[in-house]
Amino acid sequence: MDRTEGFEAERPRLVGLATHVLGDAGEAEDVVQQAWLRLHGTAAAIESLPAWLTTVTTRLCLDRLRARTPVPVAEVELVEVEPDPADDVALADTVGIALQVVLDRLSPGERVAFVLHDSFGFDFPTIATLLDVTPVAARKLASRARSKVAQPRSEDALADWEVVDAFMAAAREGDFARLVQLLAPDAVVAGDDAAVVIGTPRRIAGGREIATFFDGAAHAALAVYLGSRPGSAWFDRGVARVVFDFTVADGLVRRIDFRAEPAVLARVVRRDGPRRR
Repeated sequence: MDRTEGFEAERPRLVGLATHVLGDAGEAEDVVQQAWLRLHGTAAAIESLPAWLTTVTTRLCLDRLRARTPVPVAEVELVEVEPDPADDVALADTVGIALQVVLDRLSPGERVAFVLHDSFGFDFPTIATLLDVTPVAARKLASRARSKVAQPRSEDALADWEVVDAFMAAAREGDFARLVQLLAPDAVVAGDDAAVVIGTPRRIAGGREIATFFDGAAHAALAVYLGSRPGSAWFDRGVARVVFDFTVADGLVRRIDFRAEPAVLARVVRRDGPRRR
């Protein structure tokens, strides 16, 4: 596959990434076209075209954000440590999208770190390389952004799918405090018979107890719809095995049902944010 074919194969992913970071589909298309021009204009050897294009597209997005809002001095005055070795860029198939409704309140660095980590599953060493900071600094930027998102203004009430995706992102990252924030104190988890056979708990009661169970877990879960309700599901070899059926009210997770009956799994549809796939 030559570079042109490789770029066209990556274009939809790059446009999706840029749209989530910038919040503007037209501007995202423009950025991806700039990435193409840079690819066309370089004679350097490229070991991994997807990784190279991701890096260039993200940095072009960051330039756009910084042109909109000057980077505050405080953003770069973060505790420095020896950087970890940068890992290869890797995108999860789908983990939901950024909480776009509040992204405009974030600084450019916070916005990029939050979107890349919570929406696309980038690890912090990779984000650090893209932002030209240390992994600890990248983690702090994402955490700071997450804290702002966790305290939305009254007009910024989160949709159910945003609550579900924020919960699952916090579970993967091991953000216990964020999980507790998203759970009602009297929330419950219940597993149907088929799910319990697979290994899920029959019942967990209490927000903190549920947060403890999910803390650092659910790495193989992907965003889905079950009927009209947004949820998540554990997939094995491309097949949904257990659905996490969320009940959300007033911006909080009230109940999660683990469901694995065949009739239920047959209704699972993958999603990207609010959109069906």
